[in-house]
Amino acid sequence: MPILSRQPAFTVRRSDFPKDFVFGSSTSAYQIEGSSFGGCGSSHWDSFAASKGNVANFENGSIACDHYTRWEGDLDLMKDLGLDAYRFSSSWARILPQANGETNKEGLDFYDRLVDGLLERGIAPHLTLYHWELPSYLADIGGWRNRDVGDYFADYAEIMIKCLGDRLASVATFNEPWCVTWLSHYHGMHAPGLRDIRAASRTAHLVPVAHGKAMAAMRALGQEELGVVLNFEHTSPYDDKPSSAKAAELEEGILNRWFLSAFTKGKYPDTVLDHIEAYLPNNWQDDMAQIATPIDWMGVNYYTRTLVSAGESHLGSALPLSITHHGGLPRTEMDWEVFPEGLGEILCWIRDNYTHDTPLAITENGMANKDMLVGDAVDDQERIAYLDAHFNSALKAIDKGVPLKAYFVWSLMDNFEWSFGFDKRFGIIHVDFDSLQRTPKASYHALQHMLSHEKPH
Repeated sequence: MPILSRQPAFTVRRSDFPKDFVFGSSTSAYQIEGSSFGGCGSSHWDSFAASKGNVANFENGSIACDHYTRWEGDLDLMKDLGLDAYRFSSSWARILPQANGETNKEGLDFYDRLVDGLLERGIAPHLTLYHWELPSYLADIGGWRNRDVGDYFADYAEIMIKCLGDRLASVATFNEPWCVTWLSHYHGMHAPGLRDIRAASRTAHLVPVAHGKAMAAMRALGQEELGVVLNFEHTSPYDDKPSSAKAAELEEGILNRWFLSAFTKGKYPDTVLDHIEAYLPNNWQDDMAQIATPIDWMGVNYYTRTLVSAGESHLGSALPLSITHHGGLPRTEMDWEVFPEGLGEILCWIRDNYTHDTPLAITENGMANKDMLVGDAVDDQERIAYLDAHFNSALKAIDKGVPLKAYFVWSLMDNFEWSFGFDKRFGIIHVDFDSLQRTPKASYHALQHMLSHEKPH
């Protein structure tokens, strides 16, 4: 595997970005908080992790980074880093742990303290309502395959806004609907672990419906700065064969265009509909206006590219098989190719074809690295080089007129990396998962220097 080049510091300066540009970092509740604390109920990730073969080493998020009790120290690390903003998610199962609809005051109080703690440190709070952890009692009635779950989601959104809304800088409904639907219901790699084209297609429609319902509930409360966070991969054919071009078009349609087109244009791409429309809910077209309710901003998560060729066709397969390839670029510990140019290209493509003047934010970007704690330091120069290249790509997009307003590094700290357990480290802060001690890495210190010494005048 090609090795990433090492780099001691960022080549970009904070003053290279617009004066009002926001720098932050992102996390998610199940990955850091610890689901066994504070009256949190069971989620489908708890049961998924408890089932053989789903998560490396049978690991789970029951303790994770113990952010639930260590949050003040973590916020101090954010302040020392010089972040403008922090993007976090709330745990639905922590807020509404039981099917009886009673709110867990201890859970709400935790997020109340967290938001106040951020504001006290001069850090703007950005909330994501759903980052993949569905309460078990909703999984029991079919989860996102059940249209009624969208109504429950709107109720949950209303609870969070009534508690925190006056102090939030922004709210996102979902993080990465592709992962909520296709990765979880077709590829089977995330909870609930299904491999079912009907389930994947149905959820790929009903999750956007739930987004629309939650948006309406929050708008009714007067909440502003509402959006959604989508994940994108720079997708292209592996070679010049017409079959590869056709396979890449379908793959890109599912990955990048299905949700983007639904939320901005109220329509799904025909290249995907041709294959899965038969599995969508009856009268699905009637939902499109609600799905396309206007958003105030859009989040862009970007990590890598994918090169696609056509696989062998099989009788009875709902989707033509495709094969993804590496192209010889350096790769991270996730085996993802490093392709920073793709970030700028995708930002321009989104702006030109879908969002136009709507503000964009890079809500996740970062890399998993084989980080080693040596003494009291982690010398992750590869991560510095990765982030620097993507910062430069973002700057080029801004120079081309893309209304990019923020950049959130994934992730603040090493955490429970879903089906990989604790094996993959994305953090700019190292976490010892035995002692739970936090150690800022070289990338933390490089970012700290950029943010604190190069502020625009």
